[in-house]
Amino acid sequence: MPFRYGFTYANGLDVTWRDPCYDVTRARALTVHIHHPRVGLTIGNMIDSTGTASPSGQARPARAHDPSSGLRRFALGAAGTFLVWLLLVGSLDAAEILAGAVVAVIVALVSAPHLALLDGVRLRPALPWYVLRFSATFLMALLRANLDMARRVLSPTLPIHPALVKVKTELRSPLGRLLLANSITLTPGTLSVDVTDDRLIVHWVDATPGTELVQATRAIAADFERELKEFLW
Repeated sequence: MPFRYGFTYANGLDVTWRDPCYDVTRARALTVHIHHPRVGLTIGNMIDSTGTASPSGQARPARAHDPSSGLRRFALGAAGTFLVWLLLVGSLDAAEILAGAVVAVIVALVSAPHLALLDGVRLRPALPWYVLRFSATFLMALLRANLDMARRVLSPTLPIHPALVKVKTELRSPLGRLLLANSITLTPGTLSVDVTDDRLIVHWVDATPGTELVQATRAIAADFERELKEFLW
C-alpha cells in the first residue's frame, strides 16, 4: 500500500495524503485527500513531484478501490514468476515445481501492491490463447515490416515519405497503451514518439501527404489493437 500520512486541525478538518501514486504520464505524483466531517465532502487533487496541480486544475473525488485488483495482481504475479522459474531451471522435476510454486507465491505476495500496471489485464480463461495470438500477429507484422524496409533500402529510388502522424487507440489502460506503443516502435518503419490520452504520435516512414487519422490508425495500429483488446482494457 502507498505510505499514508495525516493530521487533524482543531476545527475538525482532516487532511490525509499518500505517496507514491503512479500514473501513465508522471513518474511520481502525490495524491491529497481532504475531508471535512461537517460537510461530508472529500476532495482529491493530483500534484506532481514539482508541487504543481494537475492540468485540469480542479478538485476531483478519489477513485473507488477495485476489490478484484489485488487478486488480479497476485494471480498474474505468481503465474509470471512461476513461468520464469521453470524457464530458468529447465526441469519439470516435482521438487523444482514445488520450490517454484513456493517462490512464486512469496514473490507475488510481496510485489502485488506495486504491480498496479497489471490492473489493465482482463482475467479470462482464454487469456493464454489471446496472448499467443497477439504474439503471432506481432511476429508476422515484424517479418513483413523487415522485408518492406529491406526492399526500400535496396531500391535505387529509396521510396520513403517520412512524417509524424496521429494514431487513435481505444485501449484505456496504461498497460494496453504501453504495449501498443512498444509494438509500433519495435516494428521497422514506425516509431512511437508520444502518447497523450487516446492519441499516439508516430513517426512513419511511408506516410503519404495528407494522411488522415483513420487511415494512419488502420495502417499502423489496427491489427495490434484488435488482438490487445482481447486481454487488455
